[in-house]
Amino acid sequence: MSVAMTPVSTIVGNGMTISTENPPASRLVPVHERRAGRELVLETVFRPLASALVPLLLRASVPPPAVVLANAAAGLCSAVALARGELVLAALLLQVKTLLDNADGQLARASGRVTLAGRYLDTEADLVVNAALFVSLAHVTGQPWLALVGFLSLTLVLAVDFNVSKLYREVRSQAKRPPASSGGRGESLLGWVYRVLFSPQDRVVRLFFARRLERMFAGKPSDEAVILAYNDRITVTVLANLGLSTQLAVLGVCLLLDAPAVYLWLTLGSFALLPLLQLRREHIARRALER
Repeated sequence: MSVAMTPVSTIVGNGMTISTENPPASRLVPVHERRAGRELVLETVFRPLASALVPLLLRASVPPPAVVLANAAAGLCSAVALARGELVLAALLLQVKTLLDNADGQLARASGRVTLAGRYLDTEADLVVNAALFVSLAHVTGQPWLALVGFLSLTLVLAVDFNVSKLYREVRSQAKRPPASSGGRGESLLGWVYRVLFSPQDRVVRLFFARRLERMFAGKPSDEAVILAYNDRITVTVLANLGLSTQLAVLGVCLLLDAPAVYLWLTLGSFALLPLLQLRREHIARRALER
């Protein structure tokens, strides 16, 4: 079975196009690509630690996919420890997972072994770990419905974070291409899984953003300044600090405080920020349109 997604784009004027459908690998941000918004936990803690770890991995000739699998294993072990009520161990393993998650990309870049298959694997492994963690949170808190809503909220927050960041770069012609496809069977399988799991949500998020922007231009000529204002840096920065490294760090703190249920409510709080951020960026765009 194959999944064929028809690209949808919205032409908003001045030759600028906001795509509502990513290429299959566009979620996979190149290693060391500086995001438009700084994720403070990532930049101040995990990225420096990962940079110190990478030379050791290089000297040991560790392949990047092995680090991806190790970070997934650490995350799954954390989920098991959490389900068993070993909250401190679960919190520590989460941070190991985040460290390795940041090291695998740096290692791939440093060793010249950046591959499309590796990036698919990394993205999909994160989703599996997230799902396992929320199953464990459902068990340990005794609130399965809250855990389910929390998982869906986190998934949407991460999707919006990714797409807002990519759109910010695209409208400024700063987007970078993913690695070339090798055409291997493993890569094809991982790519199919990616398209099934991620392309639909990316399509919906981008379509929503494009339709909201179209409404502002109703009956008026489109303007590049408005498009740039709509895709503003502050929105990107706020969403970056709701990213996965920060989420797992916050979960770790909640586990250390013996308050796993608090994290579930915090995911709902992250979700509640999304409409407020959207209203803010639309307000900024309307002001630019009026000028």
